[in-house]
Parts: sequence; C-alpha cells; structure tokens
Amino acid sequence: MRAIYVDKDIPRMLIVKALKPVWHDVVYSRLSSVRFADIGEPPLPGDRWLRVRNLLCGICGSDLSLLQVEADPHIAPAALPGNQRFYLGHEVVGVVTEVGKGVTRHKVGDRVIMDGRFQGANCLSQEISPPCQHCRAGNFQLCENASAGLGPRGQGGGWGDGFTAHETEVYPIPEDLTDEQAMMVEPLSVGVRAALRRLPQPNERVLVVGAGIIGLTVVQAVRALSPDAHISVMARYDHQVEMARQLGADVVIKGKQDLYEAVADITGAKLYRGMMRNRMLLGGFDVVYDCVGSAQTTTDSLRWARAGGAVVMVGIKFSPLKVDLTPVWYQEVDLIGVYAHGAEIWDGRPIHTYDLTIDLLRQGKLEAEALITHRFPLEQWREAIRTAQDKRTGAIKVAFDYRT
Repeated sequence: MRAIYVDKDIPRMLIVKALKPVWHDVVYSRLSSVRFADIGEPPLPGDRWLRVRNLLCGICGSDLSLLQVEADPHIAPAALPGNQRFYLGHEVVGVVTEVGKGVTRHKVGDRVIMDGRFQGANCLSQEISPPCQHCRAGNFQLCENASAGLGPRGQGGGWGDGFTAHETEVYPIPEDLTDEQAMMVEPLSVGVRAALRRLPQPNERVLVVGAGIIGLTVVQAVRALSPDAHISVMARYDHQVEMARQLGADVVIKGKQDLYEAVADITGAKLYRGMMRNRMLLGGFDVVYDCVGSAQTTTDSLRWARAGGAVVMVGIKFSPLKVDLTPVWYQEVDLIGVYAHGAEIWDGRPIHTYDLTIDLLRQGKLEAEALITHRFPLEQWREAIRTAQDKRTGAIKVAFDYRT
C-alpha cells in the first residue's frame, strides 16, 4: 500500500524551514520528513477496524501546509503528544474491502468518506466509555481525550492506495451521490459549518475573504442556508471571480483596487486614515468569513466588520500570527473559529454536518463536480501538488483519481 506521509521530526522541520528560501524543493529531498513509500498492507489492528480502497481524493490546503513544513512547533496543538506520523489526504472517498468481526456500521462494498479519522483520535476511536462531553454531542474534533494515547492508530491516507480506520472514523455515502460529489462532501461541509457558526440574517451584508475552494464553499453554503443575505467576495484570479458569481456572489472585489475603499463603498461605512498608513472603518459588514487566515486578512477582517458584527476564522495557518485584536474590544466584534465538521442544529433539529451537506447536494443547492478542475494519478503527485499550489493554472480543486 502506497502512502504519502509526514513524520513529526522537529530537527528535520527546522532544517527544511531554514533551507526553503534558497532551495524550495528541499521538501522533496531526503533531508525532509516527507515520504512517498510503500508501507505494505497493515493488518487490521482490532475487531472494530476496517480497510478502505481509495477512489478519489482531493488536495487540501492543510495537507499542503504539512507537506511544505509550514507548521511552527510553537503553536498550541504542537504541545499535544498526538500522532507522530501524519498520512496526507482526507478529502477521500473509497470502498470498504475488509472489516473486522466486530464492525457493525459498515460492510464490504460500502462507499465511505473520512469522518474523525484525519482529526485525530477521539473517545469513540479509542473505545473510551463514557465519552467526553464533546464526543457525546457528536463534535469529535473537540475531544477532551484526543491525546490519551489509547489503542492503535490507522495507517495510510487519501494520498495513497487506501487506509485502515476504526469503524467510527468513516462515514457512509448514499448510492445516489457520484464519486465526485462524495469526495467533495468533506470540503463542502467546512463551508456549511462555517456558515452555521454565524449564520447571516435576511438582508445582512456578508464578506467572504478569499475565493479558493474553501471561500467558494462558504459562498455556496451562505447562499443555500441564508438565501436573502447580500454576499461580497474578495478574489484574486479571473477563474475565481467567474466561479464566485456562478455560485451566488452578489459582488466580487478583484485585483488591485483599494480593499478598504471597496468595503466602504459596498457597506456605506466611514473610512478613516491615521498615521503610518493605519486605517479604520466605522460601519462595515455584518459577518466576515476569513477563508485565508493570514495575519493580514485577520487584521483586516476585524476592521471590515461593523461594531457588534462577527469574523468567522475559516482559513488556518499552522503558525502564530501577529494580529491587531483591538476591534474585538473596541468594536465588540466577535472572533469565531471553525474546525472541520461535527454536530449542528438546523431547522430546530440536531444533524451531522455531513448529512446536511448531502441534503443540500441532493437539492441542487451546492455544486461539487464543477469545482474539481484537475485530476492526476498518484504517480504524478509532485505535478498535482504544483498545480494545486499555483492558482494561475486555473485550479480550484485538484484530485488524485485511483479509478483507472
């Protein structure tokens, strides 16, 4: 079984970080902890474990960050013991090919996608009873026992031929979804969860910062769940502008125009200019979804939200950020985080983010297949990664296709 993985090796990480400015491809060298290897066919480690053969897997920005060794050992999650090896690829749909004798949730031949598998261990996968409050609620990504270190861990990932997982770490896919739709359920669910973290009210003004795959999923989710919201999107490339408009954006801000002036024009906010190019708005958007997550976009997003508004932090960086948080107290702007998917409340009832996403796909309110712009066999993994990283290629979602 082939797999692409990254080992948690701090000395190697620091060496690669130091060399990257002068040797960009050092991440593919033997100095790096990134490996493309045949790890064999690991046996199922327990009765409630299963094996999956991959069909399709998307390339996610978080995978690229790990591969490019962008993680900083000073961030909070790095203090946890966690896994020592990270198998890349979680936007994956596959077929169950083997089940342990204790598996009751799935059978051979079922199509599944990853659920808690890529977020790390939780109470269910470690078979801890009673589970913590978050696992009881269905928010396994917030598990308080994630670092307990009990039981085995799965091997392999989406960037490879297949993987092993505890039966609770994968999610069943209904027969009426195509493989492409199934693969896209996970990234689309991020947009759905982000929208629900601060769902716009009718006629509220929304800004989506960034029109990569996650920004475009947020645009779709907001339009589907709050159809009367006014949605503005900041995009960098022509293909992103076109797709954002197709998916429901009312206004697309592109290019080198002054972003603060654009926000003031759209919202009617008052723009003030201070010393040293410092700028501040009074007024602004009701909700800002920052789908980039850099220090600059976080600082700007907090200033583009109106007093009492909200910034939902959807994009992530694996490094500490130097950010101006004064709008959080000065304008009482809420800063809200998002991590993957979990338990939601929709129409007054509890529902898994995946199930709501699947419902919206069936209703035609979310687009999946048009977002997959490039496909590669695993053997061309470096070219696939370069394509995903260079948005000038027109890439939105790049996928590995194992079906041929």
